[in-house]
Amino acid sequence: MLPDTQTTSSGTSVSETHITHTRDQLGLAEVYWRDRQVWLEAQGYMLRPRYHPNWVPSWKDKSNPDLFRIEDSRTLGKGDRVIDATRISDGQMVMLKRISTQAHPFEVEITKYFSTEPLSSHPRNHSVPLIDVLRVPDEDDTVILVMPLLHRYETPRFLTVGEDCMNLNIMMDPKPLFPDMYHPISVRMKKDLSGTAKHYTRTAHPVKYYFIDFGISRKYSPDNPHPLEPPIRGGDKTVPEFQRSHQPRDPFPTDIYYLGNLIREDFLEKTIGVEFMAPLVADMMQADPSKRPTIDEVVQRFEDIRRSLRWWKLRSRLIEKRELGYLITFRSVKHYIRTVAYVLTLKSAVPTPRTWPSYI
Repeated sequence: MLPDTQTTSSGTSVSETHITHTRDQLGLAEVYWRDRQVWLEAQGYMLRPRYHPNWVPSWKDKSNPDLFRIEDSRTLGKGDRVIDATRISDGQMVMLKRISTQAHPFEVEITKYFSTEPLSSHPRNHSVPLIDVLRVPDEDDTVILVMPLLHRYETPRFLTVGEDCMNLNIMMDPKPLFPDMYHPISVRMKKDLSGTAKHYTRTAHPVKYYFIDFGISRKYSPDNPHPLEPPIRGGDKTVPEFQRSHQPRDPFPTDIYYLGNLIREDFLEKTIGVEFMAPLVADMMQADPSKRPTIDEVVQRFEDIRRSLRWWKLRSRLIEKRELGYLITFRSVKHYIRTVAYVLTLKSAVPTPRTWPSYI
């Protein structure tokens, strides 16, 4: 546990607004950011050309344009809460997140808390780093959080059991895997969409994983180990204690359930090779919250499990249950060759970053 704190981050954020748009015309979600582009540039952050005030589609006068290869054809998506940008001072890719301090009064405080020393450099701190907080002019209850551009934690896919140790609220630092980064919307492509983005494996280039989105999180004193909160229903709707009652609950056992269910859905149900996690996950998902292990117990049991695994198990291939026969053969041969190289070069079977990334 991190020193002197308890935090729960149950659930996911509020649903994003679904807003229609076209490639050659900005949607309402995009207009919000377009209208603040000049101000954001003055704060040190540059939006992509599509969101500049006088943007005209670069393919407007072309016949039969290949929109798949044209950068400013990439739309923002379904919501107006987040957008990618570039920090002007050093070219770092960042994410801007617009939040209502009225709807989420603790998000800035908790995100800042974990991004301030001594916690920011604590080796067990996996909370998303906060780069900046921008107060939006003429919007009293709106702030924009500036954070590093992160990547979904499960892609590129996990290749070995040793890599598999970590949904929407878990992300990873992509820079070790993607030497030239990628397009923030079309994440499999290069930034200019000229081809597929180059990436390494986690074993060769270990990454750090982060928890994000503290919009419905709370911070408690260590003197209050069992706080009570009204049910907060996040993205996972299967929590047993929320099915039968609306009474205030201790949120920490609920977080244990969420984490266990994530491992069950994303790994136990989809891959072959991590069956050794099943007993721990079953305990984490007990219907009675009081019977679930604490996070300290989960961490200790996981460490005990990992230490019990032989090197050959940790380096064994993580097989997707949906893999076709020819893919199994192809990937197995490729995995064998790669594993020999990793053993000869003394790459650890359990990838661990030697240093934590710095974003400030």
